[in-house]
Amino acid sequence: MKVAVLGCGGMGHVHARIYAGMEDVTLTAVCDTDPPRAQSLAEELEVAAYVDFDEMLRQAEFDVISIAVPSWLHHTYAVQAARAGKHVICEKPIALTPEDARDMIDVCAANGVRLFIGHVVRFFPDYARLKYTLDNGSLGKPGVAHVSRRGGHPAKTHPWYADADKSGGIIVDLMIHDLDFLRWSLGDVSQVYAMERKETLLEYALVTLEFKSGAVANAEGYWGYPGPFQTKAELTGSGGIAQASSLDSSSIKLHRREPATENSPFVAIPGSPSASSPYERELKHFIACIRGEAEPIVTAEDALRALELALAAQESCRSGQPVKLASASGGHSPEPNGK
Repeated sequence: MKVAVLGCGGMGHVHARIYAGMEDVTLTAVCDTDPPRAQSLAEELEVAAYVDFDEMLRQAEFDVISIAVPSWLHHTYAVQAARAGKHVICEKPIALTPEDARDMIDVCAANGVRLFIGHVVRFFPDYARLKYTLDNGSLGKPGVAHVSRRGGHPAKTHPWYADADKSGGIIVDLMIHDLDFLRWSLGDVSQVYAMERKETLLEYALVTLEFKSGAVANAEGYWGYPGPFQTKAELTGSGGIAQASSLDSSSIKLHRREPATENSPFVAIPGSPSASSPYERELKHFIACIRGEAEPIVTAEDALRALELALAAQESCRSGQPVKLASASGGHSPEPNGK
């Protein structure tokens, strides 16, 4: 299978290098509007370089396009590629509006090509184990979840992140990772309440999700955090708590609620080193799905649902009121709903 990469920035480098090392996959071309950046990556990986996507579509041979450009461009290039008969692998978020996201899904379907969105958290071992611990009943009935994602402000090096019309802001760009994970783990959301604070090179958001199952989750996002990038996640149920932190060398810790006579209330589940990165596992999985060898762990519809949650949270930030989700299948009500 032949693959090309659109966008030669940070994530474009990640995608291109992974494809270049894959068996049974040939990276044929990379494209970026910055000629030196495109040429540098192309020379490193010994593939063709393009600065114009139309030209790459006409001249390069590829079956799949990996889109790793700024968020506001996802819709434009995904639709163009789909109409040219190319399968699409696109970085998250799927788009910045539900209308654009739905159009991407519909155009890909109409042209007989697949669409995959890079919600890579589902491919991180810690998060996959957390969900497994929940699914296998170790935690009992789900109750409360806490997730956090903190790091420096990306606008320091990429100014477009500071423009919400281009990046979507912290909830759509950063927290959407955790919103997707929470929905994956706990099911459909009934109501969202959120608060946000913005200053120069600082954005902070706190979102509370109420799930149809009765579970509740708090998600925290922080751009401008002075310490190292870090993530934390905790799932609590009637039978115990499972925790994961990027700062813990032992990865996941499961605290079981044991009978009063039990002398060992704590069980540690250490993370094991992996030979492949989550991004490599993700891209290999998407390629396997395109080949018909696997069923998708995350679908484009999942990506649309995550975007709708993020936009509902933004609406709550603006109104100061909870926002009810219109249905289990997604969408949010046009007006905030007070309790």
